[in-house]
Amino acid sequence: MTNHADLGDICGIETIKLGFFREVQRKITELKKSNVKIEQRRQETQNILDGIPDVMAVLSMDFMLLSVNKAFFRTYKGVEPYGLHCFQVFKGCTEPCTNCPVTQALECSTQVARNLQTLNWNGEKRQIECTASIMRNAENTPTRIILLQRDVTREKQFQVKYFQAERMATIGILAEGVAHEINNPLTGIGGFAEALTLKLDELREIAALCNKSNVIADFEEYLQTILRECRRCSDIVQNLLTFGHREINFYVPVDLNDVIRNSIKLLHPRLSRLSHDIMALDLALDEAVVLGHPGELMQVVLNLVLNALHAIQNSGRITVSTMLRDNMVILTVSDTGIGIPEDNLPKLFEPFFTTKPPGQGIGVGLSTCYNIIGKHGGYISVESEPGNGATFEVILPHHTD
Repeated sequence: MTNHADLGDICGIETIKLGFFREVQRKITELKKSNVKIEQRRQETQNILDGIPDVMAVLSMDFMLLSVNKAFFRTYKGVEPYGLHCFQVFKGCTEPCTNCPVTQALECSTQVARNLQTLNWNGEKRQIECTASIMRNAENTPTRIILLQRDVTREKQFQVKYFQAERMATIGILAEGVAHEINNPLTGIGGFAEALTLKLDELREIAALCNKSNVIADFEEYLQTILRECRRCSDIVQNLLTFGHREINFYVPVDLNDVIRNSIKLLHPRLSRLSHDIMALDLALDEAVVLGHPGELMQVVLNLVLNALHAIQNSGRITVSTMLRDNMVILTVSDTGIGIPEDNLPKLFEPFFTTKPPGQGIGVGLSTCYNIIGKHGGYISVESEPGNGATFEVILPHHTD
């Protein structure tokens, strides 16, 4: 029988061991180089994510946070996200949120979903645009979810200001049309009514001859009513022109008492349906003159009074007052309504914060007032207790010639 020699018999076992060791060393070197490249790519990817100013997180398919960028830790300070679900971190919930973009991305055909949510960032309620996108492997199977959160509060504020400016411009255009279409016939009606008053003496003589003096008394009363209502309609048109005035590049001396009276006139249709003593005015005897824009100041008064009407639920009392104190004009709007919870007081002037039911307010009225008053060099404050009404105080610099 012939014996076949194996590799160990020919080369020796030590030679085989040496070759194997060298091969292992070569493989280790290649693996190290590969790991270095992988780590470089990972670091590059992480640097890209960290360079994104918006909050970014990678989620598992069961909504668990796997990776986040530096913006996350700047926004959610003190939060260790790993091992937590997104709804726990972002909303403090124990189950997926309603209107969740991640759920929508999983359900929609495009695998990308975007919506607007209100989140608490650094103790402030902010308007956040949330975008969720599905990551897939080579087999087109969903493996991860990328969630991007972008703060759009400033953008929404600018949108509100833009829409407000558009609304004011539209009101201005409408008011000009009203002034043209209504003032002309009103002038005619008023003119003919005044002309008839000049004929009253002749009519009295004729009525006396016919023994109809009582008819002249009614006739005179009707004429005075026509003239009075014509003047009231002219005032309403003028108030609309003031409210919708589109030129706000300069301020003029404005009597805040007149602004309040004109604002109440605009609210007359609504107030006329309520109790006659629901509104009380306590205005300063002296002229409460400030340097400002009449339309914007009217907007402040209207917002404060409308909020007070909502608070009293049409069955309380609202007091609007002005006074002069230490070269300042103090405007106060008080109501006997439901009051404001203490937790809500610091948030009242934040954009989009509202305590009204859906469809009755979007939370821009008081924030708009805050901005207007700030532009006029003043400030606004509020005091309230639940069940004991609320008092808003506006302080503006007194203007003297």
